[in-house]
Amino acid sequence: MYDTFIAPFAEFDFMQRALVGVVAIALGSGPVGIFLMLRRMSLTGDAIAHAILPGAALGYLVAGLSLPAMTLGGLVAGIVVAVAAGLVARLTSLKEDASLAAFYLLSLALGVTVISVRGSNIDLLHVLFGTVLALDDAALLLLAGVATVTLLALALVYRPLVLECVDPTFLRSVSRAGPPTHLLFLGLVVLNLVAGFHALGTLLAVGLMMLPAIAARFWSADITIMMIVAVGAGLVSGLVGLLLSYHFELPAGPAIILTAGGIYILSLIIGPAGGLLWLLRPRKHLEA
Repeated sequence: MYDTFIAPFAEFDFMQRALVGVVAIALGSGPVGIFLMLRRMSLTGDAIAHAILPGAALGYLVAGLSLPAMTLGGLVAGIVVAVAAGLVARLTSLKEDASLAAFYLLSLALGVTVISVRGSNIDLLHVLFGTVLALDDAALLLLAGVATVTLLALALVYRPLVLECVDPTFLRSVSRAGPPTHLLFLGLVVLNLVAGFHALGTLLAVGLMMLPAIAARFWSADITIMMIVAVGAGLVSGLVGLLLSYHFELPAGPAIILTAGGIYILSLIIGPAGGLLWLLRPRKHLEA
């Protein structure tokens, strides 16, 4: 038991740092993923995750594998793409999902091209899939800071954010908090994806944001409980994924996301709030 679950974290600093990193990502990304799901913006998170790639690539070109430069570049690129896609959707007949798809495909191609021209295949893999087992103190401080800011911001705008999810028309009729809340929420999405990409890369960062959140929907319809379940699922995914990576020599980032996917599939089957087994169980006569 000790050798399987405790020894990897007790004996190796890189495993301890990786665990702290995924804990911070789970705490910040889990609640954000819940609101993305409830607002039917799940694919928006995926689009923005890809959109930060060219900004991170430009930061890499300027300063190499520099945490501040790549973070700032990714943050600017994510915000620009999110705002530009929204403007295109409002000013033209194109829907926002199609606009986001166009921008994120262009961003992904541009980012891969820039890194491929100026860097190596190792650099490209670092940006696309992250280096969760190589997190340093600066990266951990960034992840912890983003998680703290996210939780404080969500606590500040929790009520208007919930109202915007369940009844945006009512929110517009009683308050002008809708647009600022939406912009702040998009900022939190970008911030968490930019932070998460240092550990999991631009392709996988959204996985720890959305898979635990989607799994949580099968356990409760209460938003607060869903957020707790999403954070818990993210923590379990990080812990189990790191252990699988250590014992079976798997890449750590994909192992974490695959574990989150396994939790989603399990929730889909046995979750009491819409899981397949509960839907298939025999019902009493006239039961709704």
